[in-house]
Amino acid sequence: VQLVESGGGLVQPGGSLRLSCATSGFPFSGYSMRWYRQAPGKERELVAGISSAGSSTNYADSVKGRFTISRDNAKKTVYLQMNSLKSEDTAVYYCYGFRSVIRLVEFWGQGTQVTVSS
Repeated sequence: VQLVESGGGLVQPGGSLRLSCATSGFPFSGYSMRWYRQAPGKERELVAGISSAGSSTNYADSVKGRFTISRDNAKKTVYLQMNSLKSEDTAVYYCYGFRSVIRLVEFWGQGTQVTVSS
């Protein structure tokens, strides 16, 4: 199983980034996906989630209206479009996939750094 994030980097306040999480080794279309982030000295927090079919999404209040989660089940990839970035969005962003039928099955990516600074 692999979840590989990409697209992080350094961006100025007000800028945009698009994160990608390419997956392999599990039936992606059957898994809900989420993006989490963890800033230095803080707990990991949920940023956005999307259902397995992509029909339902949810967002942390702090990113509503600025971030958009999406997925391409044919490419087995989930995305996070981040607009109007703020310094407080600086964190390591992690991709997470899970399915809970009989038992919870979950996978984490290794993370990608996003730094918002002038």
